[in-house]
Amino acid sequence: MFRQASFASKHFARSFSASQRRLASTKTIREALEEVIPVKQAQLKKLVEHLLGGMRGLKAMLWEASVLDPIEGIEFHNKTIPQCQQELPPAAGGKEIIAESMLWLLLTGKVPTEAEVRQLSRELAEKGELPEYVEKFIDSLPPTLHPMTQLGMGVAALNHESKFQAAYESGIKKTEYWTYTLEDSINLLARLPTLAARIYRNVYNPGQPIPAINKDLDLVGNYVNQLGFGENKDLTEYLRLYIAIHGDHEGGNASAHTAHLVGSTLSDPYLSYAAALYALAGPLHGLANQEVLRWQLNMQKEIGGEVTHENIKEFLWRTLKSGQVVPGYGHGVLRNPDPRFMALQQFCDTRPDLLADPVIQLVKKTYEVAPDVLKEHGKTKNPYPNVDAASGCVLYHYGLTQFKYYTVIFGVSRALGCVTQLVWARALGLPIERPKSLSMEAIEKLIK
Repeated sequence: MFRQASFASKHFARSFSASQRRLASTKTIREALEEVIPVKQAQLKKLVEHLLGGMRGLKAMLWEASVLDPIEGIEFHNKTIPQCQQELPPAAGGKEIIAESMLWLLLTGKVPTEAEVRQLSRELAEKGELPEYVEKFIDSLPPTLHPMTQLGMGVAALNHESKFQAAYESGIKKTEYWTYTLEDSINLLARLPTLAARIYRNVYNPGQPIPAINKDLDLVGNYVNQLGFGENKDLTEYLRLYIAIHGDHEGGNASAHTAHLVGSTLSDPYLSYAAALYALAGPLHGLANQEVLRWQLNMQKEIGGEVTHENIKEFLWRTLKSGQVVPGYGHGVLRNPDPRFMALQQFCDTRPDLLADPVIQLVKKTYEVAPDVLKEHGKTKNPYPNVDAASGCVLYHYGLTQFKYYTVIFGVSRALGCVTQLVWARALGLPIERPKSLSMEAIEKLIK
């Protein structure tokens, strides 16, 4: 009996002590995490870098339309950008590649005839009007809402029109998935510039009328016209080139991968691309050209009227020594100058007004200095410019000065490659994407 009481007394004492400790703990969840995170961070440093480097370089996706080579740059069905510029039909009266030509090449792997491109342009123009409910929805959004947020919301709302979703719910064979996906994709591409132009009007030019779609114009021709720049033929040509060569950049970038991932669940192209747009809106992905432009304008302000290679070199070193990167330089894959940058530079070289622009002159001179500085700095794997080093500066020159809108234009272009992959994923019957995840402990066991 005494032993039982003694045992009970000790058990009570232990329980009471534990209870006291629990009651004495007043940590918040933030404070608890502040204790755990340093331990996990230390554990992470011991793991192999390539396993946890954002899957950079991990070969795990099928992407038919384009391949990004570190040395040669992007190729579309084995065609370089200069080859595409030579072979793909331009708009009537124009010289630059247009979205329709690139879309045809991405989807089919073949160079379209001029007649095929004109027919596709007319089809897109005929399907370009927004449903009334989408217009009202976009018009109801506050103009202070970021244009990319509005674009994603508008594309998601168009899901109401999805032919694939309706057909899937009624019951179709898997072999027919791609046909309805293609129909949705064409409709999405047709309406995307109209949606983007309406957002531009609401945010930056409220109350201004939006021109009707011209059935005789190509997709980008109508887009520029609806933005209110239809008289500027050089801007139209520039955006034709920009959107065509920016339309696909293999599948590993965040927006393309997101479209593929969401599409693998059999979400329709509208929902899949809406998700991709929100990946594109992230500062590490789609905001680069506006960051470059801000940096270039800041350099111009600091250097003043006398721009020399030495002045630029000093500004570059100040940027690097402050712990910042040089925006527009470096790339996750490329190890040479970006062919897209070179194409945009060549565009500038053919136009005296662009060559005379102080900001574009600064871009050109920065390219002559920055690679050597970055090589000397030694912390950049690719010391050469990417497409963002030039793209925003040309938009700024032509009067599209609203930085927040630049990613919307990127979003209009990137749809070309994303919808191409969605169509082929359904045609090839690709499975849902479901990689295996591991804890740090499980990774450590694999390493050992």
